[in-house]
Amino acid sequence: MIDNALKFIASEVNKYVVMKIDPTLDPSITKWIVLGNVARAQDADPAAGSNPLQAKGILTLVNVEEDRVSKLPNNYVKINNRIEYRNPVVFLNLYLLFAVNNTNYETSLQYLSMIIQYFQHKNYIDHQNSPAASEPRLDPRIDRLIFDLHTLGFEQLNQLWAILGGKYLPSVVYKMRLVIINDETPDMFGDPILKISIADHNKDN
Repeated sequence: MIDNALKFIASEVNKYVVMKIDPTLDPSITKWIVLGNVARAQDADPAAGSNPLQAKGILTLVNVEEDRVSKLPNNYVKINNRIEYRNPVVFLNLYLLFAVNNTNYETSLQYLSMIIQYFQHKNYIDHQNSPAASEPRLDPRIDRLIFDLHTLGFEQLNQLWAILGGKYLPSVVYKMRLVIINDETPDMFGDPILKISIADHNKDN
């Protein structure tokens, strides 16, 4: 679920950036925004000859939190005339770091500006405003993804990049809500209640 959501977001942002920079390019081939670990962005790759994350905008998951406000106390589902109880669905907020790893600083700022423009243009994603034929497709179990710009203070920013173990890159963080995690294995099940009868214990008195 998480991997599908992030692949989809990286693909959609990449399409937007490619279209803005050069509409003649095919975004399925031209990858300027990719899903990857920004901590490896500045690593050397002798086998490939160069780092595949070089000159890219990189989407990295940096934190996961449970959205307890949206949590439902019970989870009952009717399947083939049988009532199944499952553990409550887990709603997640994901913190997404978009960083640009380009040696040209002006180009990095250009990419960063267009990433922010994308989410200003489209601050939520659902199945109605997303192309049904796009690849990868948005998981049908995801109803809607909502994006909020998440501002970090200087101390938080320093801590984040210290954890990532790399040099600071032009970047922005978005909070993405709500990814749903739901194991469909029933915890218990039973037949539905079809009739209710009331016994009169005083009938013979």
